[in-house]
Amino acid sequence: MNKWRLIPYQPHAPAWNMALDEAILTAISENQAPPTLRFYGWNPATLSIGYFQRSEKEVNLERLKELGWGFVRRMTGGRAVLHDSELTYSIIAPETHPSVRGSVSESYRYLSQGLLRGYQNLGIEAKLAPPAKAFSLLHSAACFDAPSDYELVIHGRKAAGSAQVRQKGVALQHGSILLDLDTDRLFEVLTFPTEEIRVTRKQELEQKAISIHQCGSQRFHILEVENAFTQGFIEGLELNAEVGRLSSYEEEMAYQLVREKYANDDWNYKR
Repeated sequence: MNKWRLIPYQPHAPAWNMALDEAILTAISENQAPPTLRFYGWNPATLSIGYFQRSEKEVNLERLKELGWGFVRRMTGGRAVLHDSELTYSIIAPETHPSVRGSVSESYRYLSQGLLRGYQNLGIEAKLAPPAKAFSLLHSAACFDAPSDYELVIHGRKAAGSAQVRQKGVALQHGSILLDLDTDRLFEVLTFPTEEIRVTRKQELEQKAISIHQCGSQRFHILEVENAFTQGFIEGLELNAEVGRLSSYEEEMAYQLVREKYANDDWNYKR
C-alpha cells in the first residue's frame, strides 16, 4: 500500500495537466495504477479557477486572452490561482490509504508534513496553519488570500495553496508551491466592483501570501525546488517511491478528457 509512483516535473498545457490528474485518479480507482506523486508546471502561464467559481463574474476573460494566458477550471474547489513561477504537485491515492485516510482536514494535516519537510529542505522554516482560524470574510477570488486548515504558512503568510477532491473512492490533492508571487499580473485578470476594491484586495493579498524567493536572498532553480519537495514527501510521509511513467491507458484517457472536458468551453465557462 505504501509503494508509490513518482512522476517527475514536466511543464504541460493547462488542459493536459488537469486531464492527467483526473486520468490518474480514475486509473487508481480501477486498480490500474499505484498511488502517485506527480510534479508539473504550466505552459503557457495559466489562470485556473475552482470548480464552483463563476468564470464570467470573477475573471476578465478578454484580458486573459489578450495576455495569451491559459485558462482552465479545476475539478477541485478553491479560488483562482495564477500558475506561472511555481512548482505544482498532485498526490493521488485510494481513500483507504494511510496518507489520505480520515477526513479532508485530517488528510490535509498529514499530507502537509511532506510540504513542510520540503520547505525545510530549502532552509525555510514553515509552519502549519491551525484549523478554524478566523480570517476576514472580505476576500478576493484569489486562492492565496487566506490559508485553509493545515496549509503552510511562513511568518504568518500563506506559502502553498492546495485543494482536494474525493471521487470513485480516491483522494486527489494538488497544489501550488510559489517560487515568485506577482500580484500585479494576477489582479489584472480578476474582476472587482470598483478599482478601489481591486487595490485594497491586492494589498491584502500581498500581506497574506509569500513565495519561496521572498524568504531570503537565495534563488532556486525549479529542479532544485522539485528535488527538495520530492524528498520532503518521501521523508515526511515515509513513502516508498519509485520513478515511473504514465500508462498508455492513462494517456488515452487524458486525451479524451482534454477533448471532452478540460479544453471544452462547456466545462471551463459553465458557471
